[in-house]
Amino acid sequence: MNMQEAAVRADAMLDATLSAVVPGVQWDHDTTTSGSCTVTRRRTVTTIISEQRRGNFLGVIERFWKKSGYEITGVNRDREMPAVFARTSDGFKLTVEFGYKGQAFFDVDTPCVNESDVAQPTTKPNGPAYPLGQIPTPNVHSDFWSATTPAPASTP
Repeated sequence: MNMQEAAVRADAMLDATLSAVVPGVQWDHDTTTSGSCTVTRRRTVTTIISEQRRGNFLGVIERFWKKSGYEITGVNRDREMPAVFARTSDGFKLTVEFGYKGQAFFDVDTPCVNESDVAQPTTKPNGPAYPLGQIPTPNVHSDFWSATTPAPASTP
């Protein structure tokens, strides 16, 4: 596998992860970085996810990653900046974390692969495509994710 192939695989993991979030959230691509043999793909969520719904959001991601066969390697239960970390059996590392103003960030770090050029992602964001480095803090309202009441308990 070369760096471009690994980046495409990382994009597919991010696509699948964000598709598992229902109701959906708006996101945009963030900066891609590469080292001598690794690539990091990033996506930033622009939907407002209230503090009361962050646990639900992370739970959706964690359950999807487990169902996908990924190993959960860590959970940060910090009230303001919680996060979940996972790893695939072949060494891809996934992260979802909350940062400034409750913005959710997704990263996928590839394992070391054969060096190659890396193109920008081809998946279209499901909202505005902002210039790199200019993605705003969360500004898209969701009746569910932005609600300030705890989510109702799900029935088994």
